[in-house]
Amino acid sequence: MKRILVLGASGYVGSQLVPLLIEQGYRVTATARNVAFLHGRFHAHPRLTITELDLSDKHAVDNTIMDYNLVFFLVHGMAKGYDFLSYELSLAQNVRDALAKSQIEHVIYLSAIQPPSGSSEHIQARKETGNILRQSGVKVTELRAGVIIGPGSAAFEIMRDFVYNLPILIAPKWVDSRANPIALDDLNYYLLCLINHVPEENEIFEVGGPEVLSYREQFAIICKLANRPFRLWSTRLLTPKMASYWLSLVTSVPKNIGSALLDGLSHDYIADSRPIQERYPQPLTTYRDAVKATIEKEGLFMRSKVWGYDPTALTRWQSGFGFYPKQAGATLTTSASTESLWEVIQTIGHPNVGYFFANILWRTREWLDLFVGAGRPVRRTPPGPELQVGDFIDSWKVIRCEKNAFLSLFFGMRAPGLGRLEFRIDNKEQQRSIDIRAWWHPKGFLGLLYWFAMMPAHLFIFRGMVKAIEKKALALDKAKSQR
Repeated sequence: MKRILVLGASGYVGSQLVPLLIEQGYRVTATARNVAFLHGRFHAHPRLTITELDLSDKHAVDNTIMDYNLVFFLVHGMAKGYDFLSYELSLAQNVRDALAKSQIEHVIYLSAIQPPSGSSEHIQARKETGNILRQSGVKVTELRAGVIIGPGSAAFEIMRDFVYNLPILIAPKWVDSRANPIALDDLNYYLLCLINHVPEENEIFEVGGPEVLSYREQFAIICKLANRPFRLWSTRLLTPKMASYWLSLVTSVPKNIGSALLDGLSHDYIADSRPIQERYPQPLTTYRDAVKATIEKEGLFMRSKVWGYDPTALTRWQSGFGFYPKQAGATLTTSASTESLWEVIQTIGHPNVGYFFANILWRTREWLDLFVGAGRPVRRTPPGPELQVGDFIDSWKVIRCEKNAFLSLFFGMRAPGLGRLEFRIDNKEQQRSIDIRAWWHPKGFLGLLYWFAMMPAHLFIFRGMVKAIEKKALALDKAKSQR
């Protein structure tokens, strides 16, 4: 039974590849900087190990990359934003050094197609990362892909959000660049096939779909399948820098990732997939069929532990909600005990407690529902001292509850989108970390405007909440020690 290490398991491809590896009988170790996402995404399984790993920590990388047969390198640094090129290459160097000291036989690296003319930091980073990994002496198979079609693919989600959120598609001139996007299922087929083949030499394959289409033609297909009118205006006035700001207004895809991708989409991305097709033949999915399947599956992520499988969330989901959530929150490291922090968190919504900080703003938001026909706010508190899944706290519903560790509340007020409020406690040696975070999946352009309207409050309200919770928890600890 092969032991497989997946670096970047929280990313788009990694999070969808890990369950397939487990299904095929492999022992899988999934790593990410933030394992909270992995615990929410994956079901517990005897052949799955989830490990926190920051690839910028050389010591941790050396200790993790050791006793495996194969490594999937699915990491990129686009989310970092500024200077992500040097950051991404530093991660590759740490992995290279660890690979050189390991018993690993094979690395499968998901890279990007290198256009014949022009370049971008994203494209350059992908190429240089491959060069660095090959210096380890371990055999590397590099798959170079362009746009991947599937729910959660950042490049596809940008186009999809444009279609759902704008009455007229305003795009840069690169909209006439061409590509042959590949369906996620087709890409996964290649990735799985490569597991059983350890090459004698380093290999590079390009992977793409069966059709070469301009982005204008792709937009037309998405519009038709989403039942949206196709009105597109391309302009040179929308420079890459201006387009990056435009993106943050139009799409829920994180700005740093969107900007990096936009910079690369200004070139033709046409893969020559004949070599890999000859080795691992498969019927390739057409662009139309790939988009159709993606739109049909776009609500599947709702049926996950992230939302507690809550029927209310499933019922409220509609086509056009943003796949990527907007987020805002605050984190605080404290000496307060886990038990006291949890005891305080469980009092949320209670009389004389409210929401720990700026209660007038929370109550004002509840009353705003009157203007959209929702009626007067309903005050509700849980029946018992211990919170349970299904309890209501005013308009919020408990959808996940893990004692002394995690609480997730479903947003029940009227607004164009779906949201939740999460409280997380992590033990860090002699201290605890408490994080409060709001997540918002906007419904169309109005959902994005709603989020931006709430931003002024988000700038301070969560920091005030974590400080208030810490103060109450420290007082509890003091009272307990004096008993």
